[in-house]
Amino acid sequence: MKRAHIATWTLITGLVLTTAYAPAWAEAQPLALRSIMKELGSNMRIVTDGISREDWGLVDKTAPLIADHSRPPLLEKTRILGFLGGDMAKFKSRDDAAHEAAKALGLAARNQDGQAVIAAFQKLQMRCYDCHREFRKPFVAHFYGAR
Repeated sequence: MKRAHIATWTLITGLVLTTAYAPAWAEAQPLALRSIMKELGSNMRIVTDGISREDWGLVDKTAPLIADHSRPPLLEKTRILGFLGGDMAKFKSRDDAAHEAAKALGLAARNQDGQAVIAAFQKLQMRCYDCHREFRKPFVAHFYGAR
């Protein structure tokens, strides 16, 4: 599994290095990542609702949608990786930590362990916050201008 990830990231990195500029039409398009983040936000709200009602089935059903969320298309990944440059490993590490936290959330919900669900959700929120704190502002500025 790790070898597949390494091979994928090596391929993507190679594309970044061999592609000087993305086509102009791609620059004008909103990133798919924006809609992916909106969907993640919606799923986080569903989890919050499930926790507040102790609906562990809803939390269990929603956690994998967070852990295994959609990925941007290859061209967009290339643009993002080009922007991240040397911070790619840090970004990937933060993303992996969020995925693991979401999986732990699902497991705790399956076990109907309310305290573990809340602890796992807190960890997931912190993983999201850590990434947003470090990358959101420069990412938005780079891809969308100063908004």
